[in-house]
Amino acid sequence: MLSRVANNLIWLDRYMERGNGILSLLKVNYYANQDSPELFSWTPIMKTFTTYDNEFYTEDALECIDFMIFNTGNSNSILNIVTKARENARSVQEHISRELWLCINNYYLYLTNKDLPRKLEEDPVQFLEDLRKHHLIYFGTADITQERGPSYYFMNVGKFLERVILISDFTSLKLVDIGNTSDSLEKSFYWKNLLLSVGGYQLYLKTHKSTFNEEHVIRMVFQDKLFPRSVYYCINKLSGYIDQLIEANELEKNNIDFLLGKLESTIKYTTIDNINNQGLEHFISDIKEDIRNISLNINAVYFSQNN
Repeated sequence: MLSRVANNLIWLDRYMERGNGILSLLKVNYYANQDSPELFSWTPIMKTFTTYDNEFYTEDALECIDFMIFNTGNSNSILNIVTKARENARSVQEHISRELWLCINNYYLYLTNKDLPRKLEEDPVQFLEDLRKHHLIYFGTADITQERGPSYYFMNVGKFLERVILISDFTSLKLVDIGNTSDSLEKSFYWKNLLLSVGGYQLYLKTHKSTFNEEHVIRMVFQDKLFPRSVYYCINKLSGYIDQLIEANELEKNNIDFLLGKLESTIKYTTIDNINNQGLEHFISDIKEDIRNISLNINAVYFSQNN
């Protein structure tokens, strides 16, 4: 497969996964901010997920959400993310299903409707949920209409690469808040907020039926084999799709399988005591560095022109 095509397929799913994660974070923070604005500020989110030449910091929830959705000066705005995903999808239309192309094109048309911002003012939560449904429909459409082959594998490589990065960033955000308080109740609020942001709250309650214990949360977010947004699950899936591409002669080994195996084993067998000894932030930093090296190895074959 041509490098441009493979690259666009990877970034197509990276953008859609990033948008889904950001929307989830915005929705959860909106709820939390309404109840406890002193604990759940908008500033950390704006600093982490905006790329804007001029500083834009405000604690007005609607202004923050509007900026994160519609502002074209922020490359991580949902409008920019979906626009980039649509451009990638259009350039590889012959490699994706017609239904998938229509799905993302319809989402773009929905986002660019001049009347859409009014819905944010009317009901922010429903507005964010409506946008997020487009991402869920996209992934569902890809799963049931895209033939299994190199295109599908490259798309999923992008999705799981991005998901690991998002999980790491979301956790790092909460660690800053947790580090600024000694109140155990406040800490539990932050752990709960993290679980809600990554979609793990319901599963956590089913599994533990208890308060938000730090060790239980860390195990679930990083090491759970069945939770689809745990780091271990994502790395395991990523490894499988990389193997499929290598078997199909679409990707050279180029040390990728070794790096993935090493990272998978590290996450699987690292104990909570070991994580606590090195510090969770350091543990996350090592994961992100390993993911960066894996991406670089892929780019050694398929050079990325995206940001």
